[in-house]
Amino acid sequence: MSFRTKLLLVVLLTIFASVSVVAYAVTYYTRSSFEAMDTQRTEALVAQFKKEFAQRGEEIARQVENIANAEITLRTALDAARPNADLSIYVHDANGAAQDHGLDFVELVNYDAMLISSAQYPSRVGYKNEWVTEKSDWSDSLAFLKKEELPTEVQLSLCSVRTQPNAPKPFYIIGGRRLDKNFLASLVLPTGMRALIYTNLDPSFAAASLLGDKIDADQAERFAPLVEQLQKQPQPVVRTIEWTRDPADAETFHAIPLTGRNNELLGIFFVGSSRRELVLLTREILKSAAAVAAAAVFVGLLVSFWISARITKPVEELAEGAREVATGRWDTRIEVRGSDEVGQLAIAFNDMTRTLASQKERLVQTERVAAWRELARRLAHELRNPLFPMQITIENLQKARRLEAKQFLEVFNESTATLKAELANLNTIVARFSDFSKMPAPKFVSVNVNEVLRNAVRLFEPQFTAVGKPTITPELFLTDPLPEIDADPDLLHRAFQNLVLNALDAMPAGGTLTLRTSEHDGNVRIEVADTGKGLTPEECSRLFTPYYTTKQMGTGLGLAIIQSVISDHHGTISVTSEEGHGTTFRIELPQRQAGQKVKTREPVSESKKDTPSTMAAASD
Repeated sequence: MSFRTKLLLVVLLTIFASVSVVAYAVTYYTRSSFEAMDTQRTEALVAQFKKEFAQRGEEIARQVENIANAEITLRTALDAARPNADLSIYVHDANGAAQDHGLDFVELVNYDAMLISSAQYPSRVGYKNEWVTEKSDWSDSLAFLKKEELPTEVQLSLCSVRTQPNAPKPFYIIGGRRLDKNFLASLVLPTGMRALIYTNLDPSFAAASLLGDKIDADQAERFAPLVEQLQKQPQPVVRTIEWTRDPADAETFHAIPLTGRNNELLGIFFVGSSRRELVLLTREILKSAAAVAAAAVFVGLLVSFWISARITKPVEELAEGAREVATGRWDTRIEVRGSDEVGQLAIAFNDMTRTLASQKERLVQTERVAAWRELARRLAHELRNPLFPMQITIENLQKARRLEAKQFLEVFNESTATLKAELANLNTIVARFSDFSKMPAPKFVSVNVNEVLRNAVRLFEPQFTAVGKPTITPELFLTDPLPEIDADPDLLHRAFQNLVLNALDAMPAGGTLTLRTSEHDGNVRIEVADTGKGLTPEECSRLFTPYYTTKQMGTGLGLAIIQSVISDHHGTISVTSEEGHGTTFRIELPQRQAGQKVKTREPVSESKKDTPSTMAAASD
């Protein structure tokens, strides 16, 4: 056998083997990466569900406790504790309590377990609720799942039980809400995933009990074996359901059992993840690999040496790219050389990594949603801190009524001072968060940006040359005429005012405040610059994060509010800074579209600039 033949065979075999190995590696690493990312997305969604579930339970428990602590409930409990009390007058009290506190189910139960009022099933009044009297104190009990029997059906509820704390005999309040599609609607689902809830209220599988979007009776029946398995052994299960013969239509479902107060199975939470992207991507990789192999063999028969040099380098790059993807570098890209089969393979690989990077970004967004919910939890914690000393102070006042007038006056003065201080603390916390979470929707009118900016600066003119303070020199470079924009002048004035105030705070030793407007790429650009000490790159990256501040007494919400205002105006805000050389904030807002009819309103007047609503936002 000649060397040429041997070389030809070696090249052909090498090309075939290389393409096969690369195709397998890309497919294997792609599948592994997809499975890992799918697991992370599912875990994030399950964690979100558990957090939503716990928060919903805490909210229900608070509402039930509010009912229990109400004065009308105390009067009912005192009357019900009397011998031969006429309890029929309270038969409709549960309806009013349910409406006032946003609950679907409310029942009032006497110390002897007799139901005296029911919002959801009035005809059961007079029956016994023996289970609720098994515990005399429900104050520390968490919310739990419960079957709710209604006149025509049975529903699943998340409920809580509390007792009237001041009643001579136990008096129970049971309250809850339905667990249905509305709860699923509160979950943020990544693309390609869906969530379902099965309410296990019948001994056998019922297709109508499977709740969720885009689920019909035929699909629901496919869940019967999975539900029956969890009914026998309630523990998490993962199963793939193939809806058709096409593997791309299959979905992988993670089933999480939901148990009741006595660990009975009352519901199942399903998290479904489509396998379409993985199947289609694998097919594309295999097709591209097959095309490359065929082309390489054909060309290798003609010019073995040339094709060897032509194929080796791209294949090595593709293998290296696959290894980088396997190590977690989702943004890996392969340089495309030409439009032949090798180039098509590189394009398919780049599309694959771009898809993986996009899915990773969606996962990050899901985690950000969870972070915002944690922020809300922290606010609730801050609000609870002042409430405890207020409660203690009120109890001390109640006890001080037995003291002499002089001693009572001392306790009274001290207690009222404490209450005022804690109320001021509560007002500060609520106002601080309210500015950020309840920003008013902008009312768009035609606005001259230069005029709004001049009004914002004019408010601080006394501070520029204040006696005993370093001088701050304002410099305005305003393009005139400047295209008008559609904006809310009040909100825009508030944003500019906060930026100017930030700039003044950044220059305690004096300096130059520069304000500049211009037209840029169809947008109106506003720049606010100072000559302060500047910020580090890390501080710039976190500057718009809520509750992050670089000041000792800052609230951390000012710049977050500004960003919210600019975002509501369909604009962008960015910051550039260099330590020792000052900071520049740049805002870009879209120009007013020609022919658009918007009612013109004058910019913010001087009389409105000092109102509490305008000055509410704290600067960072």
